[in-house]
Amino acid sequence: MDELTLDEALEDLESAEDFLAYFGIAYDPKVVQVNRLHILQRFHDYLAKTGPLPEHEGARRAAYAALLARAYEDFVASDALTEKVFRVFHLHEPQTAFVPLAAIGVARRESAPVDGGCGCGGHGMCHSVEGALRS
Repeated sequence: MDELTLDEALEDLESAEDFLAYFGIAYDPKVVQVNRLHILQRFHDYLAKTGPLPEHEGARRAAYAALLARAYEDFVASDALTEKVFRVFHLHEPQTAFVPLAAIGVARRESAPVDGGCGCGGHGMCHSVEGALRS
C-alpha cells in the first residue's frame, strides 16, 4: 500500500488491525480483538471533532496516526463499558428532561352539569342529587 496515496490506502483498509498496521501503531491483539469497533468509532469521533485537517498528505497522515493511536490507547487504559462510544451504552443512564414552567398547571374540574349534579358520573344517581332529594 506504500505506492498508494493516503486517500486510496484508506479506501482499502477494512479492520482496526489494518488501520493500526498501516499507520505503524504497535498494538496488543487482545485489546483490538475485544474493542475493534469501539476503536474505529472513537477514531471517527476524533476525526469529526478535529476540524479541517492539513492538505499536505504527510501532515494529514501524521494527524490520522496520532488520532488513531489516541483512540487505541483509550481502550488500553479503559474498556468499552467505561468509554461508552456507542449510543446503546447510554440508553439506561438517567435522562434529563426540561419542562417549561408554562407547561405546569393545575387540572380543573369541569363545571357542574345544569341539572345540579356534580358531574361525577356516579352510579345511578349523583351523590349531590341524592343529598338534594333527602332534604
